Amino acid sequence: MVDEYLSEREQAEQLRQWLRENWIWLVAGVALTVGGYYGYRAWQSRESSRALAAGQRFASMLDAIGNDRRDEGLRLAGELTGEYSDTPYADQAALVLARLDVDSGNLAAAEKRLAGVADSSEDPDLRIVARLRLARVQLAQGRYADALASLDAVPSAAVNARVLELRGDVQRAQGDQAAALAQLRKAKAAAEADPDNRAQVDMELLQLKIDELAAAEPAG
Repeated sequence: MVDEYLSEREQAEQLRQWLRENWIWLVAGVALTVGGYYGYRAWQSRESSRALAAGQRFASMLDAIGNDRRDEGLRLAGELTGEYSDTPYADQAALVLARLDVDSGNLAAAEKRLAGVADSSEDPDLRIVARLRLARVQLAQGRYADALASLDAVPSAAVNARVLELRGDVQRAQGDQAAALAQLRKAKAAAEADPDNRAQVDMELLQLKIDELAAAEPAG
């Protein structure tokens, strides 16, 4: 019994000695755990505040551009793509800026912005939108191979009708009327078969394109 008592006492003394030597590391470990938790909560709060501020700037940007306050809109867009580039609104602002570039005839600038969103956005839907618009800009520049390559990179079946229609537009611009007509008819079939695809195209305009190309087909 004495041996057992001494053994336990020795063990207790060893534990106390260990605590005296290592208390600072224990305290530091607890501090790091608690600090990490509150740091994460603070980070979440900061990110939420930044997202809210970016959203407000995006709404103000749209309002400014829609009401002919272009300089104000461009300033806000610059803040979104700069200071708030880590928020989802930055990519949306880039799409708006690309549209303004197209309207002003600066297709090269529009292409650069659209390619950036298409390649780097964390939002898969925005990547699709950007790539479709990129193909349209490349078509407008007469760069048909690049436009077709951009369309090849669109992954979603939900926009298949839009992709087929744009492919038909490119082939028509290339002078391949038969291939263009085939693509447009496929686009119409895809739109009629699926509501998601139908929402992506203007059915009346698509039918006009088909009718025009069909009327120009050689008889027989």
